[in-house]
Amino acid sequence: MAGQVAYIGLGSNLAEPKVQVLQALQALDGLPYSRVMACSSLYRSAPVGYLEQPDFINAVAQIETGLAPRELLDALLELERKCGRTREFLNAPRTLDLDVLLYGGLQHHEHGLTVPHPQMHLRAFVLQPLLEIAPDCVIPGIGTATDAMRQCAGQQLERIADAV
Repeated sequence: MAGQVAYIGLGSNLAEPKVQVLQALQALDGLPYSRVMACSSLYRSAPVGYLEQPDFINAVAQIETGLAPRELLDALLELERKCGRTREFLNAPRTLDLDVLLYGGLQHHEHGLTVPHPQMHLRAFVLQPLLEIAPDCVIPGIGTATDAMRQCAGQQLERIADAV
């Protein structure tokens, strides 16, 4: 299969978050014209924005996909829906959160989809797992993920499980 390499951020803090993330990783491998190429370890992180909620379990997956960016996002949103994701308010607790972090070297913005993900370079819970599977990763328009991670040094992150 010839396709683009994309990186997907996964997170959950409801309904057995570790199980949610692991099941989502399997579901990513079942997306049309897509396959998982690598997956990071699982990490525990504190919530961002709305703080009165449980810690998150996070991971990053590298996939190869023949889906266009919008098709990929739509497929991820459908996976979230199937896992019971609701959107009561910004940064609310969630069963599953799937984000298109990077899609090849694309820089793109349209309603509901910005690539690279607009907050990824500010979040250790994205950068650390990303660097685990893509140590030389460059974030288009930002720079290296390694340099971005240095700016997140004060953010608490705990590696809790090996890659699956």
